[in-house]
Amino acid sequence: MSTAAPIHDQTISFPFGKTTRSAYDARPEGTGPFPGIVMIHEIFGLNENIKDIARRFAREGYAALAVDLFAGRNRALCMSRVMYAMLVTPLKHSGLNELSAALDHLGEQPEVDSERVGAIGFCMGGGFAIAWACTDARLKAIAPFYGSNPRPLKAVERACPVVGSYPEKDYTAKAGQKLDAALAQYNIPRDIKIYPGAQHSFFNDQGTHHDAAASADAWQRVLSFFGERISSPAARPKSAEA
Repeated sequence: MSTAAPIHDQTISFPFGKTTRSAYDARPEGTGPFPGIVMIHEIFGLNENIKDIARRFAREGYAALAVDLFAGRNRALCMSRVMYAMLVTPLKHSGLNELSAALDHLGEQPEVDSERVGAIGFCMGGGFAIAWACTDARLKAIAPFYGSNPRPLKAVERACPVVGSYPEKDYTAKAGQKLDAALAQYNIPRDIKIYPGAQHSFFNDQGTHHDAAASADAWQRVLSFFGERISSPAARPKSAEA
């Protein structure tokens, strides 16, 4: 789809238990059905950078839903709870429950093909994406950026295909290498790349560590990987077409 394709974007809320959560929704104009992407922000929250990436996905033909895991809550408290959960219960915590609810909402939209959905996450969100993929079989592919691995790492034997991007000048580079080896061990399709000289948050073009060359390459790798597994109608299971 052309990068000039018209899109529709808005802030929405989706059900989560007895309450609701906020998210930014960006999708192509038209009736679809479009493949869906759940986006998971960095520790900085749902900012303009994440919204801009959602719009980029929409221009490529995806319905992108960027979840706000901190909306309406004390940010410092949320961050401390997130860090605790990632260390102690990485495969079972409220953040993953919220993402699951977001995917419920996204898949129920008539413009979205619930059989062709994936996720992308950055830093904290990258770690969430990997852990989530180990617990939710609905995800067809994920794209973690400089994210930490779940513990135990053996959990990734249940993961979907992964296209991961990591900066060489960052503590997560080793996590990327370990993830690559684990996915290979369990024969899970993957494309893991460590970018020489790149630093943490290199994909954030509004940040101080932006690396234009690494970002452009990572974006094309994600689009290609998702294109084979999510965006093409051929990626839809034959049983779902009946």
